[in-house]
Amino acid sequence: MSFKYTPNTLKKMEQLFDEAKYIVRYEKGTFSSGYCVLEHKKVVVINKFLNIEGRINALVEILPSIRIDEQTLSGEMQKWYGQLVQNPQSNTGSVQSELNL
Repeated sequence: MSFKYTPNTLKKMEQLFDEAKYIVRYEKGTFSSGYCVLEHKKVVVINKFLNIEGRINALVEILPSIRIDEQTLSGEMQKWYGQLVQNPQSNTGSVQSELNL
């Protein structure tokens, strides 16, 4: 099954960040990349005006830049995190064709 931009996928991404002890917030702001990461507080702020695809892409872009202890993740999330990290976004900006879940 290929990766799809659905509310369910967004919820799964949010669960991954939650298990990694990061808080995902959707706020109004002028972020040049659509998101902001507050490292010391483990808070990820996503532009609330992004659609589902934009929100998922922003969360996927953030993953390589933060430290996640895989030991804190559940078995399913460890597997999913491994796939996300091994298959970073391509230059086309589409994750949909690259991940098999």
